[in-house]
Amino acid sequence: MQKLIDEAQELSNEELFKKAIEESDGKTMYGIGNSSRGSTAATAFIETLQEIDSSYRGTVEWSQPKNNSIFTTLNADMDSRSHTYSMTLIQDGNQIQSKMIDTGNLLNFIPKEWKDAEGVDVAENGTPLALQTISKVFMVNNLGNKEYTNVWQFVADGEKPLFMDVNSEPVGKNFLYMLTQGTYADQVKAAFDALDASEQAQFTPTVEAMQEEAASLGLEAENAVYALAWIRRWVAQYNKQTDDGPISQELVSQSAEGETGLLVYSKLRSIEESSQSSVNNVTIAAYQDGYVGFGGYAYKHYLMIPKTSPLPWTGMAFNAFMATTTEGFDAWGKDIGGWSANPQINQDHSDDGGDEFPGLNDRGYDWWLADDGGALVLEDPEYSAQVSADLGDWIDANVGVPES
Repeated sequence: MQKLIDEAQELSNEELFKKAIEESDGKTMYGIGNSSRGSTAATAFIETLQEIDSSYRGTVEWSQPKNNSIFTTLNADMDSRSHTYSMTLIQDGNQIQSKMIDTGNLLNFIPKEWKDAEGVDVAENGTPLALQTISKVFMVNNLGNKEYTNVWQFVADGEKPLFMDVNSEPVGKNFLYMLTQGTYADQVKAAFDALDASEQAQFTPTVEAMQEEAASLGLEAENAVYALAWIRRWVAQYNKQTDDGPISQELVSQSAEGETGLLVYSKLRSIEESSQSSVNNVTIAAYQDGYVGFGGYAYKHYLMIPKTSPLPWTGMAFNAFMATTTEGFDAWGKDIGGWSANPQINQDHSDDGGDEFPGLNDRGYDWWLADDGGALVLEDPEYSAQVSADLGDWIDANVGVPES
């Protein structure tokens, strides 16, 4: 399989697509992923192959396992005598690193036309190949009088931000892991320093209590105690939810005065305006002048090839289609808050809401990932995997547990 990948990485899309047609004509390629939109992209992929060869009769069948079972499903397929899945679109950098990359079960394929595209950062997004970066951002129902201009305010006494259960969506847990990495721990400390003395006072006991915890967890970052303090308060207080859809519907309602949440930015696109609900009832925290600290977090969808792919040329061609063409990425690119790793196929959403709904005006990847912009905490597979064993147990032990 690695020899095939090495060969494929030197081919143009046209050459890849022709090999896919030859390999899968009259057959069904099975893909598996964490996003249902893979099915939409698959339809566009088949149409593209049929434009090249009108007689082509291949199909793609897409599945999206629930409850984070994609790792079990893929590994079971690779361990079986016959193999089903030819490619995957997968998230959760921690488990991808420990269960798929370190084991060699998923292999990395970098399309030539992706690598050669202007603005692509191969070091940042090529190992493994990222389809896109997705954002989850702090939102505030603005019908009350309280303002949130510092990330520590979300973990202040009495706060209960709406957030998906960290054990039902592991990327949320990876976000907490990443806060202890040096760069992000420094951001948490800088936000703490920006508070006035009276505001710091309620957090100081937690910071002091984390001194021993940071040492026992083996965290090396200078300001890890501040990150742990923020995490400790967050997991003790957040309002556990099952999905971001209901969170968004709650936050935009008239009845949610003063509520806060951390959720997928693109969920605002699904809001139906009414007398009871409006996108304008929420403020994107990081869009406020003078906001201090990180504005949320980001994670990636990765495109990879199983080592036992039964239709590898078709799997690689499909991955290249999504990673390098506007049509292939359109299923995701039409939304705010998700950005292709290939800048050439990103859509501009900077004026989606105009003056009427400014919260829908996405400032884009460069702004959201910049320290002087949204300062999103970006998932790193290697670091997440490195700290997950001990830190994961520590988080689980503190979820919903009030501070003493």
